[in-house]
Amino acid sequence: MRYVARVEVSLKPGHSDPEGETTRDALVELKYPIESVRVSKVYEIIFEAESIDEAKVKVEEMCRRLLANPVKDDYKYSIEEV
Repeated sequence: MRYVARVEVSLKPGHSDPEGETTRDALVELKYPIESVRVSKVYEIIFEAESIDEAKVKVEEMCRRLLANPVKDDYKYSIEEV
């Protein structure tokens, strides 16, 4: 079966987010009442798996091995059959 996973990777609380800070500063300069901005990456991955359970195992492995750094990143994902 074909699945599509959407994986969102974001910095854990307490880690510096220079891109978010720069974006916040630019929005404040444009007169928007912004308190904070956090930047995340979203990956859309289309892949094959025998079942939804196998798909979850594969996505977890992808996150741990490549997409997220467990020291500084949190991640969440959703999986749908295509």
